[in-house]
Amino acid sequence: MLHCCIFLCGAALMIIELTGSRILAPFLGTSLVVWTSLIGIILASLSFGAWWGGVLADRSPRPNLLGRIVLMAAWSTAAIGLSKSWILEFLQGTGNLHAVAITATVALFAPAAILLGMVPPFAVRLCLHDTDHTGRTAGSLYALSTIGSIVGTFLAGFVLIAWVGSTAILFITAAFLVLASWLAEPSNKAIKGVSLFLFLLAIALCRLQDQRLEQLGFLDRDTPYNRVLVYTSKEEGTDRLMREMVTGPQGRQSAMYLDNPTELALPYTRFYRLIEHYHPTARRMLVLGGGGYSFPKYALARYPDLRIDVVELDPGITNLARTHFGLTDHPRLTIIEEDARTFLKKVDHPYDVILCDVFNSHYSIPFHLVTVEAIGLMHSALKADGVVLVNLLASTEGVSSRFYKALHATFRAAFPSVQAYAVVDPTDKHLWQNMLLVAGKGELSTNEPKDPSLRRMLTHALPPPDNHPPPFTDEYAPVDRYIGEFGLGLTAHSDS
Repeated sequence: MLHCCIFLCGAALMIIELTGSRILAPFLGTSLVVWTSLIGIILASLSFGAWWGGVLADRSPRPNLLGRIVLMAAWSTAAIGLSKSWILEFLQGTGNLHAVAITATVALFAPAAILLGMVPPFAVRLCLHDTDHTGRTAGSLYALSTIGSIVGTFLAGFVLIAWVGSTAILFITAAFLVLASWLAEPSNKAIKGVSLFLFLLAIALCRLQDQRLEQLGFLDRDTPYNRVLVYTSKEEGTDRLMREMVTGPQGRQSAMYLDNPTELALPYTRFYRLIEHYHPTARRMLVLGGGGYSFPKYALARYPDLRIDVVELDPGITNLARTHFGLTDHPRLTIIEEDARTFLKKVDHPYDVILCDVFNSHYSIPFHLVTVEAIGLMHSALKADGVVLVNLLASTEGVSSRFYKALHATFRAAFPSVQAYAVVDPTDKHLWQNMLLVAGKGELSTNEPKDPSLRRMLTHALPPPDNHPPPFTDEYAPVDRYIGEFGLGLTAHSDS
């Protein structure tokens, strides 16, 4: 029985840790800073728990005390599900990413991790009946705990997160920890029975709440790669109904007008129309990052001769785009479920235009797509007169400009012509906003377009940065440092 308890506690720990990344993502992103904080704090908590558990085991080596520790771990796990939203909403925007990520991880996950860390040394003390086999006993129990962690890792990563909501996973884990507490010591059946009933009830209520919110137009979905929120709102200034998608902090990642699904709802997506200026004869387009498929839907309706390939890693995002953002099959649209860089390595038919829209949020930038090597692959995937358009979030000066300046330098290392545009206000150098980089394999057009909306967009052009960090490379790409040097209290939009 004790061995089963050890196994379940090991599994629970890794389920909590992996689920923790999804809990933090909508508020803090999924950057290296967030993962480092999550892993580091949990390891620190386990270390403290192992010490504390050893001390208590020597003082009072009783199975019922171990049972209470595991039961407390169950309630601490459930407490994460009950408190996560208001804690993260309170902490978001209160400081820089490093401090907020560490504080949030300590507040939410340290108590459960400390209690679960107490279990192995306590179990070892209870099993030490033969001092001649102390090493074997300790090694077997720690190995069993590690095997449980391995099972919990695959169970969370391959099954639970893809099929069950984050909050429900926490209550399921809490219920299994109640079972582990009973296996450690079957006394206090009433308390454990009530705890198990409450956690199972919470799971049922989570399901009912999800169904009720879905009927009201609000979805909270865990996909294989993201936690996604979908909801209905009104556009400021017009009161037009919009459906929005959020996969990270800093506002919306996609939006669609309910009365016109192919119209471009977010300002930066309208800047993608610059392809009409820079490559008006484009026939093949590659879009890296599908999101709500805003521009592909618009382009299919507006450009009758354009064929579009969209590379979207997350099939769950594409499914949501089909069910809630008006995405339908089209003979000129091909969707590839693959990592963008992996796809770029095997492009055999060059494109006229590449739209790079893979930055889920300012704190979720895949570094392997912003390096000289990755941009070189984009260069190779273009025809001789091809162009790349890249959406990013930054300012033109100040601490929040470093990522933009480094990315600009990286594109200049591969492309002879690079032009940047500020979507909102090109005169405010410190405004954190959507920006668009346009890189051409040849000289970019300087002709004045006939379309007045395109002419207005061209007035948002920015001068090249006066100074910039070195280009990003696969060997050294300090993306997380550049984007983590200023606070979380920012709002902008992405569509990936």
